[in-house]
Amino acid sequence: MPDEFEPRRLARRTLQIVAALAVVGLVLLLAPGLGQVRDLLVEARPEWVALAVAFEAMSCVSYVFLFRPIFCQNMPWRTSWEIGLAELAAGSIVPASGAGGLALGAWILREGGMPTERIASRSVAFFLIKSSVNFIAVAVLGTVMALGLVGPDLSLWLTAVPAAGAILVIAGVLLVPRLGVGAPATAEEGRTRRAMRNVRKALVGGTAEGVQIVRSRNLLVISGSIGYWAWDNAALWATFHAFGVSPPITVILLGYLIGQLGGLLPLPGGLGGIDGGLIGTLIVYGVPAAPTAAAVLVYRVILFWLPLLVGGVAFIALRRALNKPDRPELCVVPAAT
Repeated sequence: MPDEFEPRRLARRTLQIVAALAVVGLVLLLAPGLGQVRDLLVEARPEWVALAVAFEAMSCVSYVFLFRPIFCQNMPWRTSWEIGLAELAAGSIVPASGAGGLALGAWILREGGMPTERIASRSVAFFLIKSSVNFIAVAVLGTVMALGLVGPDLSLWLTAVPAAGAILVIAGVLLVPRLGVGAPATAEEGRTRRAMRNVRKALVGGTAEGVQIVRSRNLLVISGSIGYWAWDNAALWATFHAFGVSPPITVILLGYLIGQLGGLLPLPGGLGGIDGGLIGTLIVYGVPAAPTAAAVLVYRVILFWLPLLVGGVAFIALRRALNKPDRPELCVVPAAT
């Protein structure tokens, strides 16, 4: 197991995040001026919190549905569940907006004999497909809201500009394959130059493969990518209802992408980045400050603990299985007929 994912190091990072969450809790309990947020947290409706947990669980299930056909359609389902959930757990405590989870999955697949180039390109394809739903949603929603067809009446800065930004990102990604993989690396080149060539090859190849996978209209890819995004948004929507607030779903969907950009900061679990991004963005979109802070806090607690607990169990089971010489192959290749 790589040092980054050794149980002791993961446990230490988990404790650090738990301590940070405890500090946030103490601030909410003791700091002056936050009385309204405290009152809301005490009065949270448990049925809506339970629904948010159920929605987030469905998002985790969708992640596994997306993972399996992209990396290996013939992988045993048990292995798919263990790797997918373990990636989610790692993503809760390792920095870089979920990339840590993909790194863990890449190491597992490499140990199982999958070629490194395939792992690299498919990891790029997986990340792009998983993220594309969010950008497409913002492009569509921002456009129709700017035209006044749906949602509240907001300025073009809050509708057309995010939509235009999302469209530019989508267009940029679709143009990546046109760059070509470039010349192959040679032994005479330095390590940095070879690494850059390999990154370019993985990025270009992975983007092209991602487009092909989407065009194949695989049901698990479509349902998994949409479900991972939609159920996570639904969890945030439910936490708002737990405090008696019902923002327009269009505002939640738009604020979700912009707020989630804070997760790109190299912070364990995105702690602080996602929270601040979501709260600030949703307040700008007109949602009251106190309910927004309470709803985002509960949402983030769910988003941290649920994947960590479920994925932690899967990680332990998978780690034990990797040490068994008679374990099933990670990716079963059908016999030729």
